[in-house]
Amino acid sequence: MTTLKEEVKSVLDDKKNNNFKQLIADAQYTKVPKKGDLVKGDVLSVSRSLVRINFPGFKTGVVRGEELYQSPDFLNLKIGDEVEATILSLETEDGEMELSFKEAGARKSWDSLGALLKESKIVQVKIKDANRGGLMVMLDSVPGFLPVSQLNPEHYPRVAGGDKNKILEKLKSYIGEMFSVKVLDANEKDGKLIVSEKAAWEDEKKSMLSSYKVGDIVEGTITALTDFGAFVKFEEVEGLIHISEIAWQRLDHPRDVLKVGQKVKAEIIQIEGAKIFLSIKKLLADPWAGISERYGIGQKVNGTVLKINPFGLFVELDKDIHGLAHASSLGETKNVKEGDTLEFEIISIEPAKHRLGLKLAGAPEADKKE
Repeated sequence: MTTLKEEVKSVLDDKKNNNFKQLIADAQYTKVPKKGDLVKGDVLSVSRSLVRINFPGFKTGVVRGEELYQSPDFLNLKIGDEVEATILSLETEDGEMELSFKEAGARKSWDSLGALLKESKIVQVKIKDANRGGLMVMLDSVPGFLPVSQLNPEHYPRVAGGDKNKILEKLKSYIGEMFSVKVLDANEKDGKLIVSEKAAWEDEKKSMLSSYKVGDIVEGTITALTDFGAFVKFEEVEGLIHISEIAWQRLDHPRDVLKVGQKVKAEIIQIEGAKIFLSIKKLLADPWAGISERYGIGQKVNGTVLKINPFGLFVELDKDIHGLAHASSLGETKNVKEGDTLEFEIISIEPAKHRLGLKLAGAPEADKKE
């Protein structure tokens, strides 16, 4: 049975142990920090230009001016919040520590960006500026870059002829807007943040695109014409008709047969991720299929010169059939101009390849190479 003396001694020993443990804890808590240390404290007061922080057992500190760091974590501080700050100076003229949120804020921001990259999450960014390569953005107080190649189809600058000044003008028109993006690269060491609007757009369109398949016929409106093709919007999706899929005849530019705002029908010929590729000519009868009923080798025909190249003349026989008169088959003819109508002789027909060879009527045929 424990005596009263033994019980009192046990209580005193426990108290001593607890006090000793507390002293150790207090000693660790009140360890004197040094310049450059990252320290934690509780917010005592908050104003637009100054935040005062308490460090129990040591002293208070202040964060002011540009050291406040414009991050959501630090813009919405409340009294009592625990925060991290870097020591700039151990003592100001008022006896307080001078602190900065910048390092702690930057660390939080890069951690957040790393999480966004890992989770492939879609977020909103504000467009701050533009150059010919893309758009400057700000995400969680870190400046980033949105390359032109990573814009979604709606925002991609489709400028005829690729005029760089017009491209820049178009990009600058987005300044101040909010774009949905995904983080492509977040490298804290290099300070590099790259985002993609196209990746976010592709994510959002996946479910919608699942209802389409190759071979489907769609009807839509021409939204833009470029050197390489035409963009068509149907429902909430936009597809591309490459210039080679617009018509059976050779075109110099899609505007030769199409115009913005025109309604067209097209067939889906490829779906690649969130990209849809279309064809108008697949819905049209192939004029080359019955070419033998209209043209034959040796036949003399009148043709209009469409284009002159160093290797020969592109010639229109009718609205569907175009041929090539090679330079070696033009004889001594000079001063031929685009739009001229001349007499030609058909020297070859390849329906499967959609090729028809011509020579100027009366000119000797070029030697054929084996």
